[in-house]
Parts: sequence; structure tokens; C-alpha cells
Amino acid sequence: MPKRVMIGTVVSDKGDKTVTVSVERRVKHPLYGKIIRRSKKYHAHDADNAYRAGEQVRIEECPPISKLKTWTVIDRIGAAKAAVIEIDDEPQVTAPASDTKTDKTAEKPAKASKGKGAKDKSGAKAEDTAEADA
Repeated sequence: MPKRVMIGTVVSDKGDKTVTVSVERRVKHPLYGKIIRRSKKYHAHDADNAYRAGEQVRIEECPPISKLKTWTVIDRIGAAKAAVIEIDDEPQVTAPASDTKTDKTAEKPAKASKGKGAKDKSGAKAEDTAEADA
């Protein structure tokens, strides 16, 4: 019986002589017919600790090496994609927040009472306050 061979991406290389490979496959949904992606992680034996996270590798089925490892890494297909990081030596100067934004509470007009029976914030009716002012 031939050994299964899969292609996947190394997700983790933290274990000694072990890499975790995520294999993605596309399947058709049985009811709706839409093509969906399914992925599964496999622990693969990496004897030389040669593979790093992000690399495309080919793994092959083998007799069990440990409880979880039943795959070995055959070869590298693609290198890891390096992220470009730019470091600025100049400090960023920003304006104080009070200069750029206006105070929202100062812009709101005071609410006027709406006729008889309306209460202000103190709980007194508008009629009472009008009489007290006069």
C-alpha cells in the first residue's frame, strides 16, 4: 500500500525534532454544493530541526514515532514569507488632545422647559421657577 503524501504549511516549530503542519483541502458541501476549505494539523518528524514556521513542506505517512507523530517531513516546497518591518528612529510628535478637539459639553445649548408641568433638573416645575424669578 502506498504512503500518503500531503502538502502543508509549517505552523509551529517549537518542539524538538517536531513541526506542526497545517494541511488545507477543498471539499464540496454535501447539501449546498459550495466549495469550502477544511484544514487539519499534523505533527511531523523533523530530524534536523531544519524547517521554520511559514514554510511550505511535503509530509509523508510513516510508522508511529510517538503518540501524535505519524508523519515525516520529506522536503521544502516554498520558503517562509518574510515580513518587512520598518523602524523609525525619529520620535513621533503629536499635538495635545485638548487643542485638536473642542469640549462637547460647551457646545450643547441648555434645554428650555416645554410649557406648564415640565420639570427642570432640580425637580421643580417650570411654573415654580418662573414665580421665584419674578
